[in-house]
Amino acid sequence: MFDKLKEIEEEYKILQKQISEPSIINNHQKLKEVSIRLNEISDIVKCYQEYKKISDTIEVNKEFIKEEDDKEIIELAEEENKQLQEQKVQLENKLKKLLIPKDPNDEKNAIIEIRAGTGGKEAALFAADLYRMYSRFFERKGWKKDVINSNSTGIGGFKEIVMAITGKNVYGTLKYESGVHRVQRVPETESSGRVHTSAASVAVLPEAEEVEIEIDKNDLKIEVFRSTGPGGQSVNTTDSAVRIVHIPTGLIVTCQDEKSQMKNKNRAMQVLRARLLDMKISEQQKERARNRKLQVGSGDRSAKIRTYNFPQSRVTDHRINYTSYNLESIMNGELDEFLKRLKSAGEQELINTSKQ
Repeated sequence: MFDKLKEIEEEYKILQKQISEPSIINNHQKLKEVSIRLNEISDIVKCYQEYKKISDTIEVNKEFIKEEDDKEIIELAEEENKQLQEQKVQLENKLKKLLIPKDPNDEKNAIIEIRAGTGGKEAALFAADLYRMYSRFFERKGWKKDVINSNSTGIGGFKEIVMAITGKNVYGTLKYESGVHRVQRVPETESSGRVHTSAASVAVLPEAEEVEIEIDKNDLKIEVFRSTGPGGQSVNTTDSAVRIVHIPTGLIVTCQDEKSQMKNKNRAMQVLRARLLDMKISEQQKERARNRKLQVGSGDRSAKIRTYNFPQSRVTDHRINYTSYNLESIMNGELDEFLKRLKSAGEQELINTSKQ
């Protein structure tokens, strides 16, 4: 680790000299590249320099203690070293996190797909609850939500709802939400008061640019049909809904929430690109995660990740063994504590993996 830190510090010194050179200043592209790289490693260098400064002070104090006869002064120096050692450990842990390679997808916008799973109508109602939970979280973050496609049950539930989320660091914040969310509660339709278990799946996909995922038009089967709502009622009288089948993978994307066929097609392509990029990322994650124990971000969509127990007002994330008894607040979009702990666990995974 420290060899890597020395290399980064040397690189930082070189870049600092370069950024003031006329040949760099007059080259807009090169200046941009140097500035971006300086910004990327500045926090690492500052932390490393602080670490070295504290380490040097500790060594100086140790030498001073060996030569000093005054017990009171020795005690003061030893107490200072104790505090400095604690700071040194904190800085070392911080450096380990700063050296974790940044996921290039973290800053992307995201496509969120929520689908009802086992549990029939109750599962659809829970999917709607998850939709409202995330929507409130998005509002608190100041992110923009745009529903791409939805399939409601007519009783306030969703068989499926797909939305595009735009904002700062959306995918990086939400990527650990992918998986099966389970609910335990008494359904509104249950007369005997028995607790039922239902589930809904959540998929968080990084939004993909056309240049990232190239799609051959010959690989697509595009169908248009008339949009329908609950009970088969006609939403409009034109064939504006679009279904796209990606033949090589078998992926099917449907979009019918827009009145324009072209808009529905563009939105469907947006979702298809995101799904294809997600498949690529998931394969990479599974390959890296084979020897991991925790697998916080393994990309396994079938894994049960969280349980929402309404009778006990309890929410448990099974990947990090963390339980909160503030279910009502969480369902109102207060997800920060879970997301912070999941991010920390994911970072620790990467640190542990790098040691192997």
